[in-house]
Amino acid sequence: MDQEQKAWKVPHTFIIIFFVVLLAGLLTYIVPKGQFETQDVTYVKDGEEQTKTVLNPESFTYVKDDEGNLVREGTSLFEPGGGIGFLNYVFEGLVSGDKWGSAVGVVAFILIIGGAFGIIMRTKAIEEGILKVIDRTKGKEGLIIPVMFFLFSLGGAVFGMGEEAIAFAMILVPIMIAIGYDAITGVMVTYVATQIGFATSWMNPFGVAIAQGVSDVPVLSGAGFRITMWIVFTLVGTFYTWRYAQSIKKDPKRSLTYESDGYFRKQGEVTDLNSKFSLGHTLVVLTVALGVVWIIWGVVEHAYYIPEIASQFFTIGLVAGIIGVIFKLNNMTWNDIAEGFTDGAKDLLPAALVVGMAKGIVIILGGDSPDAPSVLNTVLYGAGQVVGDFPEVISAWCMYLFQSIFNFFVVSGSGQAALTMPLMAPLADIAGVTRQTAVLAFQLGDGLTNIFVPTSAALMGTLGAARINWGVWAKFIIKFMLIMFVLSTIFMVTAVIINF
Repeated sequence: MDQEQKAWKVPHTFIIIFFVVLLAGLLTYIVPKGQFETQDVTYVKDGEEQTKTVLNPESFTYVKDDEGNLVREGTSLFEPGGGIGFLNYVFEGLVSGDKWGSAVGVVAFILIIGGAFGIIMRTKAIEEGILKVIDRTKGKEGLIIPVMFFLFSLGGAVFGMGEEAIAFAMILVPIMIAIGYDAITGVMVTYVATQIGFATSWMNPFGVAIAQGVSDVPVLSGAGFRITMWIVFTLVGTFYTWRYAQSIKKDPKRSLTYESDGYFRKQGEVTDLNSKFSLGHTLVVLTVALGVVWIIWGVVEHAYYIPEIASQFFTIGLVAGIIGVIFKLNNMTWNDIAEGFTDGAKDLLPAALVVGMAKGIVIILGGDSPDAPSVLNTVLYGAGQVVGDFPEVISAWCMYLFQSIFNFFVVSGSGQAALTMPLMAPLADIAGVTRQTAVLAFQLGDGLTNIFVPTSAALMGTLGAARINWGVWAKFIIKFMLIMFVLSTIFMVTAVIINF
């Protein structure tokens, strides 16, 4: 077993990202810079007029120097004064963006969630709750997987659930391991389920709604086809996860995460199996449950996002800590609240660093702003030109393939919609493909690749919570991704045939 694990050992996530950044740096010497002009488009959603700034697909120009030559600036090894150099990618990635997204906002979000759950874990209410769940589900453990997978997939479909899965993984991964499964199962029923829902949604406000609005397609139209697609994908994902989980339960050492899962098994070993689930533990669990309801209400009713949700989780952790001190849970003191927060944030620090490093890839390529000169804009334009040169079915499939690849660089659903759909929508007209099908290609390519790409902040945060190295995750998930790819291709072809 040890020899087999050594043979399968993969590079650390930091190393993988380093070489991707190196490749991005080399591209800057080969691919010339280009840029688009931008314009504001309006669309109606829920009876209200929405405005989005998008690129003008006909405005692309290559950047040229005074002599008329295409500009290929390349990437220097180091740049002072806050410039972009190869060795600057970690710092510049970490401080890029704002509080509403990657990287600095997501980094803070991950650390605060980690700290909040560090406090909650210090109360041991979750451990006692796990024992309660194990006791109540003896002989019925298999029901947890389909129920959880369905609920998280629904969350992704209805309100674009993604980053929230990080927090839920902190709760469900230990439960899955205690029941006899592994951390991978926990990630499948939380984060992977949300992205399946996100990718096949009929009403996701952060993905399909924006893409339809930008493409001049009636917002939230085509729901019937998408609901059918969501059901099929969710059923396939549930069955795949359930079958995998059963195989792990029969032989836990088959799991790629057997060694790293030892952290959670060790925590379970020190828990008194006969300890009671007290009133204080009940209040902590209720605080978490009501906090989740509060978060869902905020997202659905008021479009809460990273800043609000981070503060909500902080509040949940603070209240749980106060309850722990009052009821003397795990002999907690006021200092334990602060130490629990520190330990929780420390556990997710590697995941937060990965988010910044991954953002460095996009920065090396010139950033994701359509009206600023960048290699990424040239790649976007070139791919768009190729897509329109094939028969309808091939063009639609190429759109899906392009969106999947482009999602490696721009993981944000709304950001990718604003960048690619103004280009893909008119190209769909030229290729004889409906704009609704072009939107379908966007959402499938955008959502499903989030399950795999190391540039996804939500994925890396969830893997960090589950203590899974991205390389290990990639080895496991590649087969599932191929299944999703085949399913997506079937639905893309069907959409073209029925003129969706």
